[in-house]
Amino acid sequence: MPEPTSTSTQSPERKGLFNWTERSGDVLQQGGVIGPDERLPWPQTAVMGVQHVIAMFGATVLAPILMGFDPNIAILMSGVGTLIFFLVTGGRVPSYLGSSFSFIGVVIAATAYAGKGANPNIGVALGGIIACGVLYTVIGAIVQAVGIGWIERFMPPVVTGAVVAVIGLNLATIPIKNMAASNFDSWMQVVTFVSVALVAVLTRGMVQRLLILVGLIVATVIYAVLTNGLGLGKPMDLSGIMSAAWVGLPAFAAPVFSANAMLLIAPVAIILVAENLGHIKAVTAMTGKNLDPYMGRAFIGDGVATMVSGAAGGTGVTTYAENIGVMAATKIYSTAVFVVAAVIALVLGFSPKFGALIQAIPLPVMGGVSIVVFGLIAVAGAKIWVDNKVDFSDNRNLLVAAITLVLGTGDFTLKFGEFALGGIGTATFGAILLYALLNRKP
Repeated sequence: MPEPTSTSTQSPERKGLFNWTERSGDVLQQGGVIGPDERLPWPQTAVMGVQHVIAMFGATVLAPILMGFDPNIAILMSGVGTLIFFLVTGGRVPSYLGSSFSFIGVVIAATAYAGKGANPNIGVALGGIIACGVLYTVIGAIVQAVGIGWIERFMPPVVTGAVVAVIGLNLATIPIKNMAASNFDSWMQVVTFVSVALVAVLTRGMVQRLLILVGLIVATVIYAVLTNGLGLGKPMDLSGIMSAAWVGLPAFAAPVFSANAMLLIAPVAIILVAENLGHIKAVTAMTGKNLDPYMGRAFIGDGVATMVSGAAGGTGVTTYAENIGVMAATKIYSTAVFVVAAVIALVLGFSPKFGALIQAIPLPVMGGVSIVVFGLIAVAGAKIWVDNKVDFSDNRNLLVAAITLVLGTGDFTLKFGEFALGGIGTATFGAILLYALLNRKP
């Protein structure tokens, strides 16, 4: 079967919501691309789904912990949200929805959360998250009705490429600063990303496509040998796996609607729009499939998923850059993979034991994997520039990109009363406003 071309601008074709064109496993050996409307045989699709679950797991669990939410609810709602997104977009946009870090600052401000244990004012935060989802859905409906031309005028390739790159660069501080408590941990991060790189370069076929998962397993085994076996570093603790129940309900919570909290949290929708737009533009660049007609649906799907998550006690959700990084590395963009990943997340949400297994993965190993994934996201932004032949001899493009990258990477933050706009937000809005200012005709 001929390999799909990476220069196609056609929208992904579908014969039915759950009807993918099956591609032979031989495509992997030939380095071929699996498009959104295609899939590998189900066993290989399932394994790819596991890899995407692992890619999203760390951030999806970390964000609720930082806000005092139940991580199991967040995992469960990530699966529910991804299925909602799949249905609303007609199965045409490959994305995984996980906990959004954009909510952390405003949730902490709205609830006066002390930073440890369960958030006693979680209901107030949930009401604000639902309000954000409503606003996000309304924006999506407008985009679906009138198109994205007005957005593209404000966000041409030089802007979207910079925003995508900034997402990866801004997240880079998480593994570098927060996931290596000692020199040994730092070296284990090196072992991890080198393992992933070696798998990517030296292997072929399905093993190569599973570079994140295989590299993580190899690094975890090495970590266990060095710590539990030779006494170096912090030993792996498997007691949590043994004591965790196989099946259990997460801690559902009810929203409380406070005007102040809703006004504080709802504007996060603007950041989610920018993130989602950048992610979809990145996937469009990688797949060659024109996903613009589904942009409004994507916003609506994400907005509805955020409302459902908030109603159950979960965090706001967003399309995940981590999983886009995995797609960039594997060249598998099948939406079937995300359906599988979502179902696995549903099981995880009701299985404390399996969640404990994933959480037993050493933090520096997760850090090393994160370095790879966040780096791939940053490169995806650069790919948008290359594919669209952005002219950096034009000072307007040069300055927009340069300033945006530093704002995002340095986590430049602006405060408007109680509302704080962090690095990704300031970089996104800064890029849009700066481009509009510099692009004015004299």
